[in-house]
Amino acid sequence: MINIEDFAKVEIRAGKILSVEEIDGSEKLLKLSVDFGEEEEIGGGTSPKEPATSVRGRQVISGIKKYFEDPQSLVGITCAFVTNLEPRSIMGLESQAMIMAASDNDSFTLLKMDCPAGSKVK
Repeated sequence: MINIEDFAKVEIRAGKILSVEEIDGSEKLLKLSVDFGEEEEIGGGTSPKEPATSVRGRQVISGIKKYFEDPQSLVGITCAFVTNLEPRSIMGLESQAMIMAASDNDSFTLLKMDCPAGSKVK
């Protein structure tokens, strides 16, 4: 069992799925781009010719492919993600969060949320 202090360290936020890609060579994994209501600057060098670009979204690699006949049906859905895990490399791709779902032997469902991207679960 964990104590309340350990549980309080887990950051759960609403994330809106922006895009979904199948990963070559994997029967289980999908690559998601997820908006958590934050912008990150990428690129940009030392000259004005290479300006930084603001992007919205983190990459999430998830083993949920088998539950969705059409993975593109996930685009636009807002659901719960653990967002403060250390990044992890899966099949050479960095995963920056973990999607949350509920399942038993007969069913699987994402924990969908009706709130803005980035909202924190309290």
